[in-house]
Amino acid sequence: MTTTASQQELFRFLEDRFACAQACTECARACALRASLVDPDGTEQQELVRRKGIMCAEVCDATCRVLCEDNRMDEAGIRVQLEWCRTVCLETAHVFDKQPGAEEGAAACRACAQACTDFLATLN
Repeated sequence: MTTTASQQELFRFLEDRFACAQACTECARACALRASLVDPDGTEQQELVRRKGIMCAEVCDATCRVLCEDNRMDEAGIRVQLEWCRTVCLETAHVFDKQPGAEEGAAACRACAQACTDFLATLN
């Protein structure tokens, strides 16, 4: 039988996991949109924005799948996935900061990185 405290911890864990998955989905959407708006024959900076946006969308999508699907990944594997997602999101936000009109994408990346950080805290 579980105690109220352990039930509350489980609820927080699941809420944080869901919030992180939602943030990953939003970040993936924003990054894919930003990547599609960049001229593929543009400058080197535009190509960097496009590549980072695509990579971030793929990492966030993979992270969301890990968090949402009933898979066999252990806590250490989830931790690695979250760290990777957080790092890629922060790098992408930094690249987006240098691109006019990419504020929404940068904000989504930062929100996702924070959600990953928050969820990692529940795994300790």
